[in-house]
Amino acid sequence: MKLYVSPGACSLSPHIVSREAGLNVQVEAVNLATKKTKSGEDFKAINPKGKVPTLRLDDGQVLTEGAAIVQYLADLAPASNLAPKAGTLDRVRVQEWLNYVGSEVHKAFSPLFYAATPDQTKRTAIENVSKAFDFLSTKLADGPFLTGATFTVADAYLYTIVLWSKHFGADLDLAKWPVLQAYVARVSERPAVRAALETEAELKKAG
Repeated sequence: MKLYVSPGACSLSPHIVSREAGLNVQVEAVNLATKKTKSGEDFKAINPKGKVPTLRLDDGQVLTEGAAIVQYLADLAPASNLAPKAGTLDRVRVQEWLNYVGSEVHKAFSPLFYAATPDQTKRTAIENVSKAFDFLSTKLADGPFLTGATFTVADAYLYTIVLWSKHFGADLDLAKWPVLQAYVARVSERPAVRAALETEAELKKAG
């Protein structure tokens, strides 16, 4: 399998999951501006959406959308406990968190990455992210991870998005949310997470 990523983007989430699951997944960087992969492929021909993450399976099929990809990867390695068994309420709880992170946290950050976004819209986005961080802090106060004692694909996604706060200075300084700050520090110490971050730093450096 090959996972197409862009260092610093939300594709870090399935990258972490692939390593947590111990899967043999090749990682290739994509230039999202030119829509070219590191090996020179036309990325739009691989994924017409032009977005990462994108997972190309060994049989040539392509899977898109981060929440779908992380669950697929987790199910390939059930012993990793990255996602509960399909059909259980525990699985639905993980899906509930995946949807929340995607719609209320990831989406809230989006306007902040565009220079043309009006200042008022950016202020509203900061407020929305802050409200989400408030909510997450109350939930994470009860356990080390989103669903309790076990790290799941939902944590890989949340961790990836919360890391973006470092780009916005005092407005989203995690010191305002010590529970969330401790969560990020805790996840950062996981060997698979460190390995994914190191690989993406090398990909970024290589251009």
